[in-house]
Amino acid sequence: MAQGMRLMAVHAHPDDESSKGAATTAKYVAEGAEVMVVSCTGGERGDILNEKLKNDAHILRDIAQVRRDEMKAAQEVLGVEHTWLGFVDSGLPEGDPLPPLPDGCFALEDIDVTTEALVRVIRTWRPHVMTTYDEKGGYPHPDHIMCHTVSMAAFEAAGDPARYPHAGAPWQPLKIYYNGGWSKPRLEAIHDAMLAEGLESPYAEWLANWKPRRSGRVTTTIACADHFETRDRALMAHATQVDPDGFWFQVPLEIQQRVWGVEEYEAAVSYVPLAEGEDDLFAGLGSPAEADALATRTDLEVAYDGRVSAEAEAAPEPEAATVAHAARGREGGDSSDTHVDEDETTEKADA
Repeated sequence: MAQGMRLMAVHAHPDDESSKGAATTAKYVAEGAEVMVVSCTGGERGDILNEKLKNDAHILRDIAQVRRDEMKAAQEVLGVEHTWLGFVDSGLPEGDPLPPLPDGCFALEDIDVTTEALVRVIRTWRPHVMTTYDEKGGYPHPDHIMCHTVSMAAFEAAGDPARYPHAGAPWQPLKIYYNGGWSKPRLEAIHDAMLAEGLESPYAEWLANWKPRRSGRVTTTIACADHFETRDRALMAHATQVDPDGFWFQVPLEIQQRVWGVEEYEAAVSYVPLAEGEDDLFAGLGSPAEADALATRTDLEVAYDGRVSAEAEAAPEPEAATVAHAARGREGGDSSDTHVDEDETTEKADA
């Protein structure tokens, strides 16, 4: 059981915490764990993706406060703690060529500034485990990529007494994971189940335009189907970002729970050995007291490192977005935009 354990989920914008890993969050809260959501930015430059609210005068007048109010509502649904890291949304640049990012935005901040800010939160709240995005950001939004960079830098620095000595007493989180996303097998399984029930699948266009993407290795699978309803309520709290009658809610909950009742994670770094077929983010950490003792040691050594090498990360970028993602903006973006199954890569190479 997760009683007394602490999980920190680091996200780029308000709404990301509800679209990525929210059922896992709700499961751990229900089991007695503490969960802290960190929002790196305020989402001030996010588009109003809910067509029903595009002309709402209050939203247009003060989108920054609206996003804060939505985050508070989602926080209450999930039962988590929450903090703002305090940086400004970079927006999603569009056009060819892409325009420059706005001055002062999160993606352009000095890495020392952003890392120290997150180190302070880590050392104050003392998580045993962290989650964030993969090195491609889950999808190529500049804030998501920066979120990954800052999360990994802070994870490495937080336990080092020589790094940011004025940011609190050293504390080393013991594991950090990348959020999984809409993998092709997941899409296909739900798509096929919808057709078998005589229903129209919302994923037909997405699958028809599937492109090769970064290959992530799922190391950890969390059974959390009982908390999908909580996940959906948290997502709907971000009313400017999702339409309750829209794309993301077209698959009946019963089908989702029956066909793909899990959320998946990719272990990036762990200071304890990683078991094959892991089904708990806190696996291997022992009791909360034992995990606390590990996190304050200064002689820890990495037991598992799943990070992508610098050479692989510098490889040419595949085509970044599907037609479906491009049509939906940030709402459609998660790891589905950067992950690919190995057999798909092989098929492409053999063609």
